[in-house]
Amino acid sequence: MATPSLLLLLADGRFPAGAHAHSGGLEAAVAAGRVTDLATLEAFLTGRLATAGLVGAAFAAAAHRAAALAESAVRSGALARLDAELDARTAAPALRAVSRRQGRALLRAGRAIWPDAPFGDLPATPGGAHQPLVLGLLCAAAGMSRVETATVSAYGTVTGAASAGVRLLGLDPYQVQALLVGLADACDGTAAEAARAADDPPERLPAAAAPLADIHAEIHATWEVRLFAS
Repeated sequence: MATPSLLLLLADGRFPAGAHAHSGGLEAAVAAGRVTDLATLEAFLTGRLATAGLVGAAFAAAAHRAAALAESAVRSGALARLDAELDARTAAPALRAVSRRQGRALLRAGRAIWPDAPFGDLPATPGGAHQPLVLGLLCAAAGMSRVETATVSAYGTVTGAASAGVRLLGLDPYQVQALLVGLADACDGTAAEAARAADDPPERLPAAAAPLADIHAEIHATWEVRLFAS
């Protein structure tokens, strides 16, 4: 099991994986007038947790499970199946690119900290592996449990967007933190559901979708000037 300090370190937005540069789709939602205040931010985060949060956490937990496979070839095959299934669940090309970009950034950090982890078994797809798969291997190397891995993933889904809300809307940071505290039980519940789902075959993992978020991501990718990468 990971120490509490290590768990906090991996969940910290300052961990060098580039998460601070992404708003989780909030920038486009703000520009579209769909998120304007604390109440609409809460609705956005709740929806994001139930969709992208659940899917990402489930795939991170499944990659954590794959890390325990004894043979490299078997592990590599399992990760390739997960990568393909997550790609199929990510409808927007812009979001697929973002996930792989974040995966590359996280992989650089993981290789520097845990050089003996089986990162070489990740699929050699163009652009690199999806971020949840890298996170799953990294958390396994850190000695974290499957539930802890899913918690880090789900937590990151909402905290990055919440932080972006402070910058984009000028919201009171104390009220935003209070909002996150109110979402803590939902975050834990999502992580527990994702960890349980990781026992299923890749094709049966959660596939919750958010079509409007996909549309916003494609529009956001066309902007010449933007505060966040996604």
